Amino acid sequence: MTPTRPRIVVVGHGMVGHRFVQAAVERGLTQTHDVVVIGEETHAAYDRVALTSWFADGTEALSLLPGGAYQDPRVRLVLDAAVTEVDRGARTVTFVSPAVAAVEEPLGSPGTVEVLGYDVLVLATGAAPFVPPVPGRGLAGCFTYRTIDDLEAIRAASAGATSGIVIGGGLLGLEAANALVQLGLSTHVVEMAPRLMPVQLDEAAGQTLVRHIEGLGVSVHAGVLTEAIEGDGEPGAGGVVTGLRYRPAGTEEGAATTTIDAQVVVFSAGIRPRDALARECDLPVAERGGILVDEQCRTADPAVFAIGECAAPGGTMYGLVAPGYTMAEVVVDALLDGAAAFTGADMSTKLKLLGVDVASFGDAFATTPDALELTYADAVAGVYKKLVVGEADDGTYRLLGGILVGDASAYGVLRPMVSSGMALPDNPEQLILPGSDGAPAGVGMPDEAQVCSCNDVTKGQILAAVSGVSTGSTSEGHACADAACVKACTRAGGTCGSCFSVVKNLVEEHFAATGQTVDRSLCEHFGHTRQELFDLVSVHGYRRFDDLLEAHGRGGRGCDVCKPVVASILASQFNGHVLESGTAKLQDTNDAYLANIQRNGTYSVVPRIPGGEITPDKLIVIGEVARDFGLYTKITGGQRIDLFGARVEQLPTIWRRLVDAGFESGHAYGKSLRTVKSCVGSTWCRYGVQDSVGLAIALELRYRGLRSPHKLKGGVSGCARECAEARGKDFGVIATEKGWNLYVGGNGGAVPAHAVLLAGDLDTGTLVSYLDRFLMYYVRTADRLQRTSTWIDRLDGGLDRVREVVVDDALGLGAELEAEMARHVGSYVDEWQATLEDPEKLARFTSFVNAPGTPDPAIAFTTERDQIQPATVELGARIPVGAPR
Repeated sequence: MTPTRPRIVVVGHGMVGHRFVQAAVERGLTQTHDVVVIGEETHAAYDRVALTSWFADGTEALSLLPGGAYQDPRVRLVLDAAVTEVDRGARTVTFVSPAVAAVEEPLGSPGTVEVLGYDVLVLATGAAPFVPPVPGRGLAGCFTYRTIDDLEAIRAASAGATSGIVIGGGLLGLEAANALVQLGLSTHVVEMAPRLMPVQLDEAAGQTLVRHIEGLGVSVHAGVLTEAIEGDGEPGAGGVVTGLRYRPAGTEEGAATTTIDAQVVVFSAGIRPRDALARECDLPVAERGGILVDEQCRTADPAVFAIGECAAPGGTMYGLVAPGYTMAEVVVDALLDGAAAFTGADMSTKLKLLGVDVASFGDAFATTPDALELTYADAVAGVYKKLVVGEADDGTYRLLGGILVGDASAYGVLRPMVSSGMALPDNPEQLILPGSDGAPAGVGMPDEAQVCSCNDVTKGQILAAVSGVSTGSTSEGHACADAACVKACTRAGGTCGSCFSVVKNLVEEHFAATGQTVDRSLCEHFGHTRQELFDLVSVHGYRRFDDLLEAHGRGGRGCDVCKPVVASILASQFNGHVLESGTAKLQDTNDAYLANIQRNGTYSVVPRIPGGEITPDKLIVIGEVARDFGLYTKITGGQRIDLFGARVEQLPTIWRRLVDAGFESGHAYGKSLRTVKSCVGSTWCRYGVQDSVGLAIALELRYRGLRSPHKLKGGVSGCARECAEARGKDFGVIATEKGWNLYVGGNGGAVPAHAVLLAGDLDTGTLVSYLDRFLMYYVRTADRLQRTSTWIDRLDGGLDRVREVVVDDALGLGAELEAEMARHVGSYVDEWQATLEDPEKLARFTSFVNAPGTPDPAIAFTTERDQIQPATVELGARIPVGAPR
C-alpha cells in the first residue's frame, strides 16, 4: 500500500498564492508534499499590478499561469471555489464550488461541497476593497476595482455613460482613474487627503502629480469628504447612480456641498485584510485586521501559515505584492526546515500613473532624526525630485530615501543605494539634477545592495547568476548570458519591472569588465539588437509583429520597448501606413493619432512646409483653419507653422481642409524626418552662392515620412554664413563656390552636438546619393531612440567608419542603400490623406468610444496674448512679458 504523502492546502490563488506554489516546486517541496490550491475567482492567478492593461491586452496577457494548470502533477488547482470553513482540530477545510454558491446558498444554490484534509494550511486570501459607508453606495453603477470581473462590469456600465468618478486618490485609485479614461469617460478623482498618494508623496510631489493628471483631462478633488452617492431611485430597487456630493474636509455636516454628475462610481479607498476564515476558527488577528503571524509567517496554530495582504507580521499589514512574495518564500523555507525570517519589507514603489512616472523609496518623509532634504523642482516641466540624506559616523552622507515625480529614470539606481548604505559623493544634489540617471560617478554598489525589492535580489546574486555561482537562486555551473536569463533565474526585474534596466546594466558591465561579449538584446522578448531585427525583417520579409515574435522572439506578447521599434522597422522597409490593422496596436500615443498630444489632452496639427517656402494662398488656408477651429498658432524654428489645441475628434475635419489645400503631414508626431530648414540662398541673398531653398525642398520631399530610430532634422545654407544653422542638424548642407559640403551628426536637445564634415564640394547628384546612403545606413544600424550624433560616436571607427561606408563604399553597400531609399521615395503616401480615405482608420478619432463626436468637457482654455492656452498651463507664478528670467 502506497503511503499517503503530506498535503499542503493553499487558500487563495492570487499573485502571492501563486508565488508560494512556484517556490514550492522550484525548491523541491513538492517532491515530498502534495499541494492543493483553492482559488475563489474563475481566473487563475493574474498580475493585479498591471490590471489596467486588461482593457487593451485582455485576460491572457495578465495571466501568471497561461495554461490554467501547473506542470507539476503533484499540484492540483481548484478554481471558482470558496472555502467556507476551517476545522483546525480535524485539520480540514470545507469548500463549495462554484464559488458563487457559497454566497447564494440561502437562495437554494448549494453547489458542490468538498472536505479536504491538510497537514499544512497556507492562507493567502488577500484583501478586499474598502467601501466607505456613504449613502447610495448600493446603487447600480457603483463598483470596486480589484478583479477582472470588476473590470468587466465597469466596462459594461461605461458603454452607456459619459462621466465617471473614482473615490480614492491612492495607487489603486489612480489606476482606476486610468481605466475610466481608457473607457472614454470624463473622469474625476475624489480624495479625502489634501493630496494624491498621501502615503507615498509629500505635499510638493502631490501637487506636481495633480498638475500632470489634470493636464491630461482628469479632474482632481482633494481634501474633500464624500457625503453621498446620488441616484435616480433607491439602492437595490432599480436605483442608478447620477452623481456624487462632497464637502470640504474638516467641515461639519450641513456645510456647502458640491455635486459632480456621473453615471459610474468606482470605490478605491483602500483595502482590508480578508481574515474572516481565521477569525471563525479562532486564530488571533491584529487590532486593525490581518492574521497575526511570527517571523516565519506561522499563526498561533503551528500547522497554519498566512501570507500576503491577509497576514499581519508583527501586527502590520503590507499592501504591496513584494512583501507577500517574500512571505511566500519564507514559508517554503520554513517547511524545508530553513531559518529564513520576515522582518519587514521595503515599501518602495515605482509606477506609471496615467502616463506619469512616480516613485517613492526608503524614508521618503525624512522621519529619521537629523535627516536632511535635497529637492529639485521644475514646475514648468512637471518634475519634482527629493532626496533624504543622513550623516554617518564617519562624516559622510548616506541616502535614506526619496521621491520622484515626472522623471523617475534614476529610481533603479537610487533605491539600491538606500539599502547598501554606500557613501554619497561630495555633491549629492548631482544625483537628481537634469541629465542625471542617479549614478554617482566613480561609486559602485556593494554586492549586498538590494537591486530588486519585489523579489529581494541583490547585486551579488545577479552577478552570481552571470558567473554561474550557486546562490540558492541559480544552479551551480549555469551561467546566464544575458539579462533575460538573469531575470528568469533570479526573478530580478520580473514583477514591476522598474529595476530591469539596472539588472541589464550590471550584466553588461560584468561582461565588459571580464572581456566578454556584451549582450545587447533589445528587451526580454527579443534576444536581438534593433539592427539584427532590421536585418531579419529585411531577409524574411515579415510584415507583422506577431510573425517576427513567433519566429525570433523569446515568448510573451511584446512590450512598450519592442513594439514601437518593430513598428518603425516595418515602416522603414515597407512604408506601410502606421494605422493599418497589423501595426496600429504597436504605435505609441502620438503615432496612434498622427498628432502630438499636448499637456491638456489636445493635439497639435503640423502641416509640412518644405524648406519653409509657402504661397500666400496656403498661408491664408492655415490662418482660416486656425481661426475657424480656435487653434493656437506659432511659427517654429524649423520653418513650420504649428497649430495647437485641436481635440482628437476635430483632427480629421482639420486635416481634410489642409489636405484639400495641398498640405500633407509634417510628421511632427513620428520618429522620422521633421524639416529641412533653409535660408533664402542665391535666389534673394547677395551673399548666396547656391539655391539653398530649392535643394532644401527637394531633400525634404525626398526623405519625408522616412521612419528612423529617432527624429531627423536637416538644414541647407546658401553660403558659409550658415543662416539655416545646418551644422546643428542630423544632416546639414552648406553651399560652396564648387558645390555643397555635407555635414552629419548634429542635433540640439539636452545633449547638443555639432555636425562634422563628411565630404566637401559635392555636385547635387553625388550629395543626394551620399545622403541616401548615410540615412539608410543609420536606419539600418542605430539602436532605438539613438540620435545620429550618438550613433556615430558609438560606431566602431566613428566618423571614419561612416565615411568608409558612405563615401568610399568599402562594404559594397552603396547601390543597395540607394535602392532602399529609392523604394521609400517611390512608395511614399501621405499618412493623413490615406487616413481620410479609410473609414476604419477614421473611427479611432473620437474622445469617447461610446459617444462619437462628443467633445471632452474636461478640456478648457484660457486666453493670453490674444490666443488660447491650456487652462492648466499655470504651473507656477505666470511670468509677465518683459520680466527677467
